[in-house]
Amino acid sequence: MSSPIDTEPTAQPNSALDSAHVGNIEGAFGTIALGDDAPRTKMSAKLRTLVAIVGPGLIVMVGDNDAGAFGTYTQAGQNYGTSLLWVLVLLIPVLYVNQEMVLRLGAVAGVGHARLILERFGKFWGAFSVIDLFILNGLTIITEFIGISLGLTYLGIPKVPGIIVAALFVIGAVSTGSFKRFERLCMILIAGSLLLVPLVIIVHAPIGEVAAGFLIPGFPPGAELSTVTLLIIGIIGTTVAPWQLFFQQSYVIDKRITPRFMNYEKVDLWIGIAIVIVGAAALMSVTSGAFTGTPLFGNFTDAGGVATGLEQYVGKTAGILFAVALIDASIIGAAAVGLSTSYALGDVLGLKHSLHRKVSEAKGFYAAFAGILVVSAIVVLIPGSPLGLITVGVQVLAGVLLPSATVFLLLLCNDKTVLGPWVNGRALNIFTAAVIAVLVILSIVLTASVLFPSIGSAAIIAILAIGGGVSLLAGIAFAVYRIIRPAAPSPDTVDRRERPTWRMPPLSLLKPPNLSAGRRLGLTVLRTYLLLAMILVIVRIIQLAANPAG
Repeated sequence: MSSPIDTEPTAQPNSALDSAHVGNIEGAFGTIALGDDAPRTKMSAKLRTLVAIVGPGLIVMVGDNDAGAFGTYTQAGQNYGTSLLWVLVLLIPVLYVNQEMVLRLGAVAGVGHARLILERFGKFWGAFSVIDLFILNGLTIITEFIGISLGLTYLGIPKVPGIIVAALFVIGAVSTGSFKRFERLCMILIAGSLLLVPLVIIVHAPIGEVAAGFLIPGFPPGAELSTVTLLIIGIIGTTVAPWQLFFQQSYVIDKRITPRFMNYEKVDLWIGIAIVIVGAAALMSVTSGAFTGTPLFGNFTDAGGVATGLEQYVGKTAGILFAVALIDASIIGAAAVGLSTSYALGDVLGLKHSLHRKVSEAKGFYAAFAGILVVSAIVVLIPGSPLGLITVGVQVLAGVLLPSATVFLLLLCNDKTVLGPWVNGRALNIFTAAVIAVLVILSIVLTASVLFPSIGSAAIIAILAIGGGVSLLAGIAFAVYRIIRPAAPSPDTVDRRERPTWRMPPLSLLKPPNLSAGRRLGLTVLRTYLLLAMILVIVRIIQLAANPAG
């Protein structure tokens, strides 16, 4: 009898867009041969398999604790102590559900997220998804170099040569032509993130307050509701980002993980989630413990200011540890976000796109990666660049665009042609629909706050109340509709017992998608709103950059 962590053997992928996506699983710490369907009955065999599989979930989650996360989490801790730690607890199921869905899509379909959107929803929606991703990822990578710049400045290392070396390092790490070598470098960088552990010890973070922050939801006493609400949205935007969906699905495919090892990859994802939550909590706890009762409490500036403050109130060692951890996190983030972009472009443009390929074999894939990193680094080096506004803009745009990305993810995970017996169950669909509703409401609040900086608590509460009411009524109406008119049995229903051997057929053999008029209308309304919101936010950021006093 097999253990819950094992599944039955499954066929190898027959829908792969790149032949390099088929072969041995070559992880940082082990290799699993193509066609290895032997049952893992002993714990030692299970552990060896897990160690070889670990990577996609771990890298995508640790990559999410990047420069933007350092800024957001330390702002929460420096301005409000540990009172917002409970937000992280609420995000755990959202993180898992989102990333588990793309894990399933990658392992079962064998096709990247961008390509599936293109094939199942058409060129119009596919182009929008990639354009959105390209803009947001480019801005995100700029923030990674901003983080590197802040860390270098604190350490007394010249900014220009430091950023150039960092960019060359990331490009070189990705362009080795060896998937295993790249993943090993990522594991070394992930180990660097553990610098936050001794930092917590040095600061003597208040364990009791940390526990209370996790367990007792609430707003900081005396804080302005609108300010705290926007910071909470910032925490959500930096913890759950659109690039994660594209990256993990493509990375699972590139690592050649099949449904045979699905449960091992879920464990990998949980390990990554645990690390990202612990890292976020450490950053909040460190700044809370170091600055509570000092003049810096409630006066956050940026991550560089945090390093300087740690030196002032804790000691030089604490400042150095924080700066090095910031640089390390920014490098991981730049690599992961850059790869999500080049993977997506490879999917849509039909380029060879695999880390198993040498540069000479996948010139377009590596050129796209190097190009977006070089441009982002140059922006940071240009004197007078509005780096602060770019950082704010990334958080806002991530919050605005996330509902759209999650909608496409939900639709793909209910497409029987793509996932067959691996499609979502009813409970998962209800949860994800609720998450999308919350994300849309929060994106409206975020957009309104950028367009109308003086927006007050009453207006935010009104938006939340109206949005929540409309969402609840829509859910009730849909439930009643389904009771009155149950969905007709689908002729292409696949028995879930067929999971062990079911894989998505090649794209050329798939039946054309059948988008109902209701879905098309819903997608159009959502897309129109998000497009207008994105344009208005970008225009507002440009206006602020041109006229800081305004």
